[in-house]
Parts: sequence; C-alpha cells; structure tokens
Amino acid sequence: LEAGMRGILITCNMNERKCVGEAYSLLGEYGDLLYGPEQFSDHEERLSESEREEDEDDVEAALKKEVGQIRASTEQKLRRFQSVESGANNVVFIRTRGIEPENLVYHILKDMHTTKKKKTRVILRMLPISGTCKAFMEDMKKYAEAFFEPWFKAPNKGTFQIVYKARNNSHMSREEVIKELAGIVGSLNPENKVDLNNPQYTIVVEIIKNVCCLSVVRDYVLFRKYNLQEVVKSNKEDIQQNPSNLTEEQNSKVVKPETEEEEMSSKEVKHKNK
Repeated sequence: LEAGMRGILITCNMNERKCVGEAYSLLGEYGDLLYGPEQFSDHEERLSESEREEDEDDVEAALKKEVGQIRASTEQKLRRFQSVESGANNVVFIRTRGIEPENLVYHILKDMHTTKKKKTRVILRMLPISGTCKAFMEDMKKYAEAFFEPWFKAPNKGTFQIVYKARNNSHMSREEVIKELAGIVGSLNPENKVDLNNPQYTIVVEIIKNVCCLSVVRDYVLFRKYNLQEVVKSNKEDIQQNPSNLTEEQNSKVVKPETEEEEMSSKEVKHKNK
C-alpha cells in the first residue's frame, strides 16, 4: 500500500487469506453486474501460443514458459481487483483499476441492506478508498484541498462528520487531523456543517504506517459503519430508536403482553390500582 492508489480497505477477523478470497468473490460478482465481465485477451493469446509450441525442445519450451509467467504476472497487476500488502494485521487492501470503488461498495451495501442476505463470513467492514497520500500533515492538507472539492466546494454543500483510525502509526494526532480536515471543508463552503448523528457525508480517514487513505461515503450510519455483518441484521434497533415509524398495528403488537403470565400480572396491577 502506497500513495497514489485507489481501492477498497477491508477488515477481517484473523483469517486474512480467506478474507482475500471472499473479497475477490464478492467484488467480482458485483463488478461484473455494474461494469460487465472482465476481459483476458492476453491470457487466451498465451494459451494458443503454448499449444503451437508443444513440439519444440525442452530448453526452448522452458524459456517460453518463463516468459509466459512474467507476462502473466504483468497482466495480474493490471487486473480489475488486486490484493496488495496493507501493512497492518487483519486488514486487506484490494487495489482497483477502471472502476470507482465508492460506487461499487455503496451498491454492495445497499443490496445487502435491502435483501438482508449474508454473503461473507470473515469480512467485517468494507471501506472504499478514493485516494491515498503520505501520512504527514502537510501532505494530507494539500491533498485534501483538491480531494474534497466534488462534495464540499461551493455551490456544493452538505452536513458531514469525520471518522479517524490509525494503525501502526504513532506520529499523527487524531485531534489535529480532524481539526485541520474540518477546517478545509469549512473553507470550501461556509455552509458545510458538522452533524455527528446523521450526516449526509462521512469523511473516512484510515492511516496505516506512513500512508493516509481517504474517502467520502454516504449513508454511513444507515449501513452500520459499512459493516457487512451488521448491515444484514434486522431493523429491530431502528424500530426501537424510531418508534414513530411503526404502524398502528405494529404499535398494538408491541404494547400487548407476549405471554399469559405477563397478561395475568397486568390484570393484578389494574386490580390493585382500582
């Protein structure tokens, strides 16, 4: 992981190898839906070449095989999704090419939130990373001034919050980073306001070693902080927090005692009150 990359940062529970496999499967599924199947023309060309050269002597065949492996590794680097070393335990970074990671991840979470269908076991959170820079205050400020413009520069505006996480890094100050980035957002348009309860946009700051990963995401609260395990759970918590959203029938069901024992105790209380 280094400056100048785009991709998807994924946290997992101990099993990074399985996490990478799940990520490739999930991203491949939705990537094909949104952007169409990935093309591998070079791979087909290599297969036809190898078939034509089967009758050549061993030395030349071995040489061609080695060249083919080099070409294969080059193609792998240019694929739509490619895992790179993140620099932190239980964190996987999938570099993307030719797609917008924020749109892809939002589509995945929206679909899982709607269907409540669990599709992963070890993946916890999946955060799109729209850009990376060096994790030094001056570099971050310079990068953020241009990075935030599509969302926050006048006439664009919105409510926002900043979430910050640092791994294997001790020279950055959480308070200083949040203060400086919030100041940049305010300077782009004074009408941008902080909202910690239900903001339109959430600025995600993930620092790993000497690299700062940035993104601006929507529906961070609704999608349970972009947690794939939580987003598929039922909406009981939402109902408890927003009882006004219940229908009259649902309200009557909530109020009614669920058991005979509760019903009897309720009658006893009424009798005593009389």
